[in-house]
Amino acid sequence: QLQLVESGGGLVQPGGSLRLSCAVSGFTLDYYTMGWFRQAPGKEREGVSCISSSDGSTYYAESVKGRFTISRDHAKNTVHLEMNNLKPEDTAVYYCAAARGWGLITLLAYDYNYWGQGTQVYVSS
Repeated sequence: QLQLVESGGGLVQPGGSLRLSCAVSGFTLDYYTMGWFRQAPGKEREGVSCISSSDGSTYYAESVKGRFTISRDHAKNTVHLEMNNLKPEDTAVYYCAAARGWGLITLLAYDYNYWGQGTQVYVSS
C-alpha cells in the first residue's frame, strides 16, 4: 500500500528553522519525483519545492528560494525539507507528494499522483 507520512511541523518563531520529513512506503524514490506543497487558510495549495527522480535536480518556488532545501535519502526512503529563516507567511499545512515520471521537474499539483496527510507549520512570535 502506497503511503506518505509527513512529520516535523510545529510552532516556531520568525527567523527560526524546522525540518520536515516525509516517510514513503509501498514504493521507492527511484522512479518518483518528490514534491512539497503548502496550503494556508483561505489560499490555494502552492508548490514549494521538488526533487527529480533521475539526477536529484531540485526546483524551488521564488518565495522560498535561498531559505528552503529539499533532499532525499534513498536508503531510508525519506524526503526532507529544511526550512530556515522562517517567516509568518510560511505558516501553512505542508504536504508531501509523489509524481511518477523519470526526470520530472514540476510544482503543478495535478502532476502528482500520491499525497500525504499534511503537517502544520506555524510561524509566529
